[in-house]
Amino acid sequence: MGVSKIILAYSGGLDTSVILKWLKETYRCAVVAFCADIGQGEELSEVAEKARATGADEVYVLDLKEEFVREFVFPMLRANAVYEGSYLLGTSIARPLIAKAQVEVARESRADAVAHGATGKGNDQVRFELTYTALAPDLTIIAPWREWDLAGREDLVAYAERHGVPVPVTKARPYSMDRNLLHLSFEGGILEDPWAEPPTDMFVLTKAPEAAPDMPRYVQINFEGGDPVAVDGERLSPAALLARLNELGGEHGIGRVDLVENRYVGLKSRGVYETPGGTILHAAHRAVESLTLDREVMHLKESLTPRYAELVYYGYWFAPEREALQHLIDDTQKPVTGTVRLKLYKGNVTVVGRKAPKSLYRPDLATFEAGGAYRQADATGFIRLNALRLKIRAQLEGK
Repeated sequence: MGVSKIILAYSGGLDTSVILKWLKETYRCAVVAFCADIGQGEELSEVAEKARATGADEVYVLDLKEEFVREFVFPMLRANAVYEGSYLLGTSIARPLIAKAQVEVARESRADAVAHGATGKGNDQVRFELTYTALAPDLTIIAPWREWDLAGREDLVAYAERHGVPVPVTKARPYSMDRNLLHLSFEGGILEDPWAEPPTDMFVLTKAPEAAPDMPRYVQINFEGGDPVAVDGERLSPAALLARLNELGGEHGIGRVDLVENRYVGLKSRGVYETPGGTILHAAHRAVESLTLDREVMHLKESLTPRYAELVYYGYWFAPEREALQHLIDDTQKPVTGTVRLKLYKGNVTVVGRKAPKSLYRPDLATFEAGGAYRQADATGFIRLNALRLKIRAQLEGK
């Protein structure tokens, strides 16, 4: 069918195992299994063995955890991106990195096609394919779920048995999971009923708030130029810093979200997420910005944040509009250096202290005590001028 080598984004699960065999059978060419380690916690040596056992001609396993946090999570954090008020975009931000690395493997191995295991109903197919197209428009894109006649899990298992594909022996879960260093997501199965409460034993990264310690945990986070660099005075690499906060947040039940979101393809979807470290960083970053950003710069940035989050969710990480927004956002972050003290307690993150070397907060102006530098009488003309249009309108309406 016109291709000589395919790079498959491979996880070792049922779907991509079947896809690997299906690609070999359908396209009759070399298939390379590519797996990105972005903190999913799986035993990646076993993933490589599974790929070879299923027929992969080559296997690439790349450790991308530091790049993931430094080049993808932190830029998104600088934007305070949240989709539809709740979702911290843990899955969304991982896909462009995986697809980018997949393209790089394709170039290195002289492949002419890339393939993914995303279904035709979800967002991931869009995220993968927009990235492929933005970075390597010459590569052929293969989306098996949109091409084959396998309808669901039973068909996949039957195909695997017919073709000798080793089916992963795992306890069947009544929902699907996707994990990386930023979050863990759950959807499908029993969660498709938006009235049904998630089972208590489902969560992995976080304790239930009611089971969290009865004593709060205080944590300090240092920021430089909008990026977190240290936890409790210890400088850490991006991935190590996020991992540390995942542990602290998880212990105190931080970062659980249950929402119904609007997928890009037009469907609504119920998702449950655990984002302990990301939730802490989001609160901490906004606290440093509250001291260091000019009011109009902050308001302009906040007006653009929903659009930025939408671009990440939809898959336009490598689009010119996201890159343009990023340049503006990063320019606002130059003064965002400081320290935040937070209290973690029973599922809540509370900012209890913040300081910054270039703080715009002036106690001598803000004080309610007598003798401050602010002249209260100056407010008279300010209010009169700003009220002028309201006064004219009221007079015209005869009030």
